[in-house]
Amino acid sequence: MRAAVRPCRSRLGARAGGAVLLAAFVLPLHAIELSVLSAGAVEPGIRPALAAFERESGHTVRIDFAAAPALRAALRAAPAADVIIVPQGTLDELAATGAAVAGPRAPIGRVGVGVAVRPGVAPPDIGSAEALKAALLSADTVVFNRASTGIHVEAMLQRLGIADAVRAKSERVPDGAAVMRRLLAGTAPHEIGFGAMTEIALFRDQGLQLVGPLPAPLQNFTTYVALPWPGAATPDRADTVANVAGGEFLGRREQSIDRR
Repeated sequence: MRAAVRPCRSRLGARAGGAVLLAAFVLPLHAIELSVLSAGAVEPGIRPALAAFERESGHTVRIDFAAAPALRAALRAAPAADVIIVPQGTLDELAATGAAVAGPRAPIGRVGVGVAVRPGVAPPDIGSAEALKAALLSADTVVFNRASTGIHVEAMLQRLGIADAVRAKSERVPDGAAVMRRLLAGTAPHEIGFGAMTEIALFRDQGLQLVGPLPAPLQNFTTYVALPWPGAATPDRADTVANVAGGEFLGRREQSIDRR
């Protein structure tokens, strides 16, 4: 899938993975196409950074997005891109199994979990853990994914003591974008969805409503890092990729995906 880079506003809170990508191939002898495989939650922050990379370098970017399980599986296979952007936890899990994921990397930001409803649905009260619990118990359908956000939602339901009550009316879908599409296609009066705040924002122009972030005691942040795909760089540019991904040019551009 070839994704066109389009401008997208993003609040900056951490150093940009875009700076990593931008500087990783600064001033080569000829134009190249940079391929990136990324977690979908960072899309609003990464797209403007990649657009800047294209403007400043003259290179082009091909970017694909995938959910955490697919990224985890991809990292165990042959390199499929020049740069990969993944949750830090994914790298930690793979490192614990002995997988070759060591090397320079740069934190690019963090994303919190939010609650969304489709257009026309009255936003529920989620101002406290108890209010969110009540909203979930009264919901007709609860939608969340099977990726990082969904894993946290599962644990949250257990913590609230309502996992069994909510399970029967839960719908699990593969990734964040599927959650948003499912909400937009819904018909029941009280449907609630969970997703990364950044992914919810991507569907606002379709009318999806961001109710707000999870209450602070229940919130979970996923930190994302960018790194050259282990084993992908050819010898003629391996040193450049390694040096820049390790942070040599970080701070050139303040971009971020930070979402509370």
